[in-house]
This record gives sequence, structure tokens and C-alpha cells, in this order.
Amino acid sequence: MQPVLFTVLGVEVQTYGVSKVLAALLAAYLLGRAFTARGLKRESAYDLVMSATFWGFIGAKVYYLFEQLPTVSLHDFGGMGFTWYGGLLGGVAAALVVIRRHRLPLEVVAGATAVPLTLAYGVGRLGCLLSGDGTYGEPSSLPWAMTFPDGAVPTDVPVHPTPAYEAIAAVLIAWGLWALGRHATGQTVFGAYLALSGVARLLVEELRTNDAVVAGLTQPQLWSLLSVAVGIVLVVRSRTTLAPITPTPDPVGAGLVPREP
Repeated sequence: MQPVLFTVLGVEVQTYGVSKVLAALLAAYLLGRAFTARGLKRESAYDLVMSATFWGFIGAKVYYLFEQLPTVSLHDFGGMGFTWYGGLLGGVAAALVVIRRHRLPLEVVAGATAVPLTLAYGVGRLGCLLSGDGTYGEPSSLPWAMTFPDGAVPTDVPVHPTPAYEAIAAVLIAWGLWALGRHATGQTVFGAYLALSGVARLLVEELRTNDAVVAGLTQPQLWSLLSVAVGIVLVVRSRTTLAPITPTPDPVGAGLVPREP
């Protein structure tokens, strides 16, 4: 594990931060391609990703600081310490502003963002793994359990490498969303993204060391349940909206009304 890649003029370039930059670049590239395929401007995709990334980082840090209350210290304001769901809230808010400013079709954009979001999340989780930021799981005796003696949050005890689990899940979910997107609406694809990513986090949290807050569930699990619920609602509403209408038989062709002589 290597939390710091190198130092430039006394400034540490952290693995965690580099992974987030790579995740944003990957998301911008993939979303740009998706926008072009849907007849939208590639520049709009770049604007959306950059705005969502910037405000996502702000939201993730603010959310993390609230989690540390009342024991916030200067260390908490450093380059480590971000909460995914705070980033999601900040990123979504920024994305909605860009969508409105560029007058983009919301459903089309939602569907186009599902795969880039998922793969970018996977890249970010690999950064968590390589930096040993403490998001690993409980002690484990499995063959692939890992130690993080040089991590940002070190441990010599073999633990579940939960960031690796999430990265693998992200690739599988992205593949499923890509396949679904070939014949489903944007609303369905985005709903599936919310549901599948929520389920993945629910399961991973069973191996993490976060404290339970309500009914034996951790805070990320509560957010995950909300994500799953919203995702299911979007998928069901999309299917209902697009349900095929049984055509009314032609009364003449069906013999119900005699033809004119």
C-alpha cells in the first residue's frame, strides 16, 4: 500500500486523490461517448462531470465533517476523509443545475450516466484499496484477506479487502447496465443503477466495521435501502408508463359491424 505516490515542492500527491482524478477522467470520456451516441453535445458531458465532481467532493467532505462532530480536528480537513453519500448528494445537485442550464433531456442523461458513474466508483474504490484508507472490512482468515501495514489507516491483521469487492461489483453492475441499456429506457437503466449499487453496498457493509445506528443497520446501509427503494420505483414506473396497450379490435374487420354494401 502506498498512500503517498510522490512529493512535489513539499506537496504530497496522494494515491487517494489521484484515483479520484482518474475516476473523473474516465467518467468524462465514457459520458462524452454516450452523449455523442444519443445526439447530445460532448461538451455538455464534460461540463456535467466536472461540475458534479467538484461539488461532489465538497459534499463528501462536508458530510464527513458532520459525521465527526463534535470531535472535528484540523486533521479531518486534510486530503483523506470523504463520505460517498455526501458526494452523491452534492454531485446530483450540481448535475441537475448543468442539465437545466444546457436544456438536456433528464431521462436520457440519467440513463447515459449509469455506466460511467458505476465504473468511476470502481476506480475510486481501487484508490481506497491502494492507499489503505481504512475502508476495509473485518478481520478474516480467507486466502485473499489483506494487511495494510503502510496504509493511511494501518493494520497488521488480515482483513476483508472490501474496496476490492466493491470494485469487482462495479464492473459486474456496469456490464449489466450496459446490456440493459441496449433495449431499455433511461429511467429504467438509472433505476437499475440505484437498486443494484444499493444492494452491493448493503452486502459489503456486512463485512465492514461501521457502527450500527438504527435497527442494527449502519448509516451507509440506510442510504443503500433508500437507493434501492427509489431505484425500484423508477423501474416500475418506467415499465408502467411503457406498458403495451392492447389495441381495440377493428369493429368492421372483426365482423362486429357489417360492412357497407
